[in-house]
Amino acid sequence: MKILETQPKLVEQVHKAILEEISGGRLRPGSRIIQEQIAKELGVSRQPVQQALALLRNQGVLRDAPGRGLLVAPLDVRYVRNMYDMRAVIEGLACRRAAELNAKQAKAKGPALIRAGRKAVAAGSYNEMIAADMAFHHFIYAMSENPFVAPAMEAHWTNTQRVMGEVLTNEEQPRNVWGQHEAILEAIAAGDAQKAEELGRQHISQAADFMIARLQESGATTEDDSITA
Repeated sequence: MKILETQPKLVEQVHKAILEEISGGRLRPGSRIIQEQIAKELGVSRQPVQQALALLRNQGVLRDAPGRGLLVAPLDVRYVRNMYDMRAVIEGLACRRAAELNAKQAKAKGPALIRAGRKAVAAGSYNEMIAADMAFHHFIYAMSENPFVAPAMEAHWTNTQRVMGEVLTNEEQPRNVWGQHEAILEAIAAGDAQKAEELGRQHISQAADFMIARLQESGATTEDDSITA
């Protein structure tokens, strides 16, 4: 981990740094989280680390360790399925509204995001692939002009990022979704709201099937959903 500069959104930065360590496979399920060590590695005080860890616990990424402290929670297949089911509905809505409201913006600005995503896949950088994927979807959320979409998706993305990291780091040939992204973008740019919504939902449903199959192959368990509340 690199040392972070003190900024107003320091807790956010610490949260992101820890999540990247988990998504990148450097902190595996069951790994014990040592608050003091993280604070030292990031060059920050314990307070922002404590707040970031509390947030990750509430999001289901961490859980209480036996005795005291926290550890990285195992991935729960049922929770992942439920999360993707919700994402499919919201993503479909966002794609529809983007096509209805911002076809020109999609055509003008979208291709650069597609190129960036394909470049990340070619480079084989897991963090860059995840970041490019998130940038594409957040672009659609913005074009939907629905102020509730991005906040509603925020918690889902924390766990989606973790699932993507778990799968990508165990794939010899990471799944390239940018053909699907390009098709969604083309439908939005054409103003075809129905097709954009259908492709948006289909994209998330196919991602769910792929991710869950890989998680099951790697031994992910199905547990009571309450542990990830």
